Order: sequence, then C-alpha cells, then structure tokens
Amino acid sequence: MIIDKSIYNDSYIEDCEVCCNPIEISYSSNGNEITSFSADSIEQ
Repeated sequence: MIIDKSIYNDSYIEDCEVCCNPIEISYSSNGNEITSFSADSIEQ
C-alpha cells in the first residue's frame, strides 16, 4: 500500500491482497513520518 504522508490523517477501506477481505486502514502523519497506523478487518 502507498501512504501519502502529506495527508495528516486518513482512513480508507482496502481489500487484503491475500484473502480479499476488506480492511480499514487508518493513519496519522506529521508530514515527515507516520505517527500512528492501524489496519483492522471489517468483515462481519
């Protein structure tokens, strides 16, 4: 996955490349580095 560090906070849904199940990607950045990151399954 590609993360744009110029976007300070973002959350989006992407399909897993291995199992094709949806995952929610959330991250925060200070412009230079990623300060938080999470990837959580949203499959019920």
